Amino acid sequence: MVHGKGAQKLNVHLNFTNKGKLVIENFNNEELIEIFSRYMNTLTKKYAVDVNVPEEANQNIVQDGSFKVVLSNVQCDVDTFFKELGRDIKIPLKKRSEGKLENVFKIQVME
Repeated sequence: MVHGKGAQKLNVHLNFTNKGKLVIENFNNEELIEIFSRYMNTLTKKYAVDVNVPEEANQNIVQDGSFKVVLSNVQCDVDTFFKELGRDIKIPLKKRSEGKLENVFKIQVME
């Protein structure tokens, strides 16, 4: 899914898988926002996209089972961006979990 220059903002929900939900229970809200923000910001150096994490929409990440992100100026493949995020994000999440981590989340683009 590639969006052209000046495309509207994309609201994306990262819906945690069952295994992902178990892992994020080991973190508080602020930690999750910080971890995801840091890793997404690092990826924006490689992918042409602006990422915003609306704190008001991410008040109860563990209870919601979802992390909300707003993308703008999307000039890259969104699926590839989040696939790489999914791989990278396992590094900090693994520090507080047992065993092997599979996919932590699935992406859902909200229209």
